[in-house]
Amino acid sequence: MISVSEAKAIIAESITALSPAELPLTEAAHHVLAHDVIATIDIPAFEQSSMDGYAIRFADKDSSLKISGEMTAGTAENLSINAGEAARIFTGAPLPNGADTVVMQEKTVIQNNQLYLQDEGLKQGSNVRNKGAEIKAGSLAIQQGSYLSPAAIGFLAGIGVTKLAVYPMPSVCIIVTGKELQTPGNVLSAGQVYESNSYSLRAALQQAGINNAKVIQADDDLDVLKTILADALINSDAVLLTGGVSVGDYDFVIEATKQCGVQQGFHKVKQRPGKPLYFGMKNAKPVFGLPGNPSSVLSCFYHYVLPALEGLSNKKNSLQKVSSSLTKNFNKLKGLTHFLKGHYENGNVTPLDAQESFRLSSFAQANCLICLEEDRADYNAGETVDVYLLPGLN
Repeated sequence: MISVSEAKAIIAESITALSPAELPLTEAAHHVLAHDVIATIDIPAFEQSSMDGYAIRFADKDSSLKISGEMTAGTAENLSINAGEAARIFTGAPLPNGADTVVMQEKTVIQNNQLYLQDEGLKQGSNVRNKGAEIKAGSLAIQQGSYLSPAAIGFLAGIGVTKLAVYPMPSVCIIVTGKELQTPGNVLSAGQVYESNSYSLRAALQQAGINNAKVIQADDDLDVLKTILADALINSDAVLLTGGVSVGDYDFVIEATKQCGVQQGFHKVKQRPGKPLYFGMKNAKPVFGLPGNPSSVLSCFYHYVLPALEGLSNKKNSLQKVSSSLTKNFNKLKGLTHFLKGHYENGNVTPLDAQESFRLSSFAQANCLICLEEDRADYNAGETVDVYLLPGLN
């Protein structure tokens, strides 16, 4: 067995980002940009008004002005104003030729068809968006490696971008083993339990932006499992197997990986839950053998699988680690790192009940995983511990 830190280091050293792919802008959100984006035009491409009001020559601010025309957003009209003139203008409209300032309509008065300004704070260029104020042609818009947030997508649309080179989301195959498993909705026979791991894993993948996970049920048979795994390694970027990673008579995952040419990185980690965890690689594709117990599956997913999948997409690890004050005493086995389901709030963290690996009820209420160190047994209330905040729950 290896330590948690050793296991994480092996995975991090093994993962390389997938080759970039071009996506339309409408599908690029939540990906990481693979190349710099350079603006091809000035934005805005012309001087425009930032509000509804009147376009004027600043030199005329103390005079009464004749309203000589109107400029609306989207107009192609080539209007000019002369000395002593103003033009009605609306937000986003281009400034008339000759104008250099916009006075907001609330600070004007019209009497006898003449415009009078009542804006003592008016300065030359007020309420005008200059050409290229957002970005100038040839400038760097967004740098390679940037996460494409909704705001980034909107910004790129605003400078005319229609497609992008991004690091793609990995395709994932989930292989569920265990003849005792029954699909929810069906009647349980003697000795059966409802299969839940594929549901929690697929939901966790969707939260990470991976919506193309394929789920396959495999019998506890080496030849069957080997055939399914071989196909998954061809058609997926990553493979997750649940169950069958221990050393029982019907645990065939490790042997199937060997026969499929997967190079083992490690098998068994000094941790609870999830001690039998397996990791291997084939053709730059990660393979995880997750324990069958539901709590072990999710604990291993957040600590090991999610960082690997995010690495394939060239993303930063979304599992945020913070220091927190333990609210009550906790005793554990020395020699194993413990990941406890917990509730984190205002810098304090409370271990929840039902910590056994087969129980998922506490995980359903948790918003974090508390990390208790391998070489310690007893923790007291008030001590500072490392806490991993679960994505989307804090």
